[in-house]
Amino acid sequence: MYIMDYVIAIPSYNRPTEILKKTLKTLNDSGIDKERIYIFVANAEQAELYKPTMCKIVVGVIGIANQRVFISNYFPIGQYIISLDDDVEELQTLQDGKLVRLIDLHGFFTSAYETLMRENLFIWGIYPVRNAFFMKSGVMTKSLKFLLGVCYGYINRNLKELYPTAEGKEDIEQSILYFKRDGGVIRFNHIAVKTKFNAVGGLVKTALR
Repeated sequence: MYIMDYVIAIPSYNRPTEILKKTLKTLNDSGIDKERIYIFVANAEQAELYKPTMCKIVVGVIGIANQRVFISNYFPIGQYIISLDDDVEELQTLQDGKLVRLIDLHGFFTSAYETLMRENLFIWGIYPVRNAFFMKSGVMTKSLKFLLGVCYGYINRNLKELYPTAEGKEDIEQSILYFKRDGGVIRFNHIAVKTKFNAVGGLVKTALR
């Protein structure tokens, strides 16, 4: 049984201020209920730092690949999970050759779930580069494509064969594992994310611990 009523999982490390200014602000501005949001941290000390976010704080494990496995184990099988990094400034969509803010995130997440159901697939992602020149309006692919770890959604099956192990490159590995298992992955090539890739600290730091 699949659970369409999505949750949002945000793995984070040592960024309690940045997550408030970026990802949580992005979600709040789009009207996403905080009851849906879970922040996964490395330890009890980190949990204390994140209390001001007023979100559900879950003490997980160290390392982004390990944390992604922990998140899947935390939620029930069939749960629809949206995974976001902690520094998402904005989701954007291609309109008339230009990137504009994607305002209705709830509508997008719901529509993405319906696409998974229609195509009998289990994971979706977005275009990995925020460049309108290369993106294609309204184009969805099911072939083997890289699904960026900053923002993706999946239906939880809690299968070990889908768990990434490549720390720091876990999104590349995860894309391949899902394709091998299901014969396809969904990528929305008209959606991109505004963020600062490879920023100092955060998940980059935990990957090295």
